[in-house]
Amino acid sequence: MTTAQKSGPTEAVEAIEVLRGALTAAGIVLPSLGADTASPALNLINLGRVRADVALRLADVLRRGCGS
Repeated sequence: MTTAQKSGPTEAVEAIEVLRGALTAAGIVLPSLGADTASPALNLINLGRVRADVALRLADVLRRGCGS
């Protein structure tokens, strides 16, 4: 089954909400998470800057989620 790919600002907003929810469930907060307003047509998401301990926690969650 093929699904149409969404495009536009709504796609970025939905992706941000989903990512924020998953990060929150993992106990991770990215304070600068948001849409990249400099390039709205590209639907880029700005993950922002984080402290080293948050980056290590994120890496740990990703590793465990990937089965490594």
